[in-house]
Amino acid sequence: MNQRGPLMMDLAGTALDDGDRRLLAHPLVGGVILFTRNYRDREQLAALCAQIRAVDPELLIVVDYEGGRVQRFRDGFTRLPPMATLGALHAEDAAAARAAATDLGWLMAAELAECDIDMPLAPVVDLDYGRASVIGDRAFAADAATVAELAGALQAGLHEGGMASTAKHFPGHGAVSEDSHLELPVDTRLRAELEADIAPYRTLLDQGLDSIMMAHIRYPGVDPAPASLSGRWIGDILRGELGFAGAIFCDDLSMGGAAAVGDYPERARQALNAGCDILPVCNNRDAVQALLASLAVPDDAAAANRRAALRRRAVAAPDPGRLDQARELATRLAGRANAMRA
Repeated sequence: MNQRGPLMMDLAGTALDDGDRRLLAHPLVGGVILFTRNYRDREQLAALCAQIRAVDPELLIVVDYEGGRVQRFRDGFTRLPPMATLGALHAEDAAAARAAATDLGWLMAAELAECDIDMPLAPVVDLDYGRASVIGDRAFAADAATVAELAGALQAGLHEGGMASTAKHFPGHGAVSEDSHLELPVDTRLRAELEADIAPYRTLLDQGLDSIMMAHIRYPGVDPAPASLSGRWIGDILRGELGFAGAIFCDDLSMGGAAAVGDYPERARQALNAGCDILPVCNNRDAVQALLASLAVPDDAAAANRRAALRRRAVAAPDPGRLDQARELATRLAGRANAMRA
């Protein structure tokens, strides 16, 4: 098997150009993350994914796709509600909320699979402490038990649809007001005080969690390095204490939370040394070029296997009746979310 590398790059447009193909063919590049700018309609998106597969069928194709404000493809796809809508439903009817989360995860997988995308980067399992506007209604709820329950149900739906799950942002982004896209937040809580944030990961691990995305946040009571670049958080806690054996995403190395540690090669080296398997680099083609010129291709078969395990799995074609029911549910919940905001 041709083992692809850890870098995950983005694309500028709705089709590949020769420059894209050259970069995607580099052995350091293992995947592509898609954005709204890469989408015109479903036919075009399927054609773009086919172009990526033509470069190498083992390239992993992912998209940030949670529902609510983080849904990169809209027209032609079912509008999914923000996950806080499920948390509100859970307060009224826990069983209905669990069933809805499973159906939405399955619908997410079914619709993305039709365009040959491997996986969404979901679910968010941050707790909503009411402080992090960048999280906000992306979170299911404020309490760990509800978040674990609903995230586990959504994960089950993704798995049923043949897609891997990505829980984010470990160990928790909900207690800081700063936006890690712009700066490096600091969470001063001690390790014991972070247990509620970590609890949903423990539950999801027991239910087959496939991958985890790290937070660009410093927790100086645990380690001075950002969690995304921390061997203490990744090696000792995530791999050791929690026993997680799946793939680990660094959050985007172009974010302000990563910039605090140095230039792109330094960020990437720290992420790899800490134990990250996948390094997204978004919205900066020059940074991708610099990394390809400065990094050696890691000889790490275990990491390559963890990345390969995230590829979409073959499942039966979705039942049309269930698709209709799931789309109706999503539309109804999206309407409820609009009413909650009004």
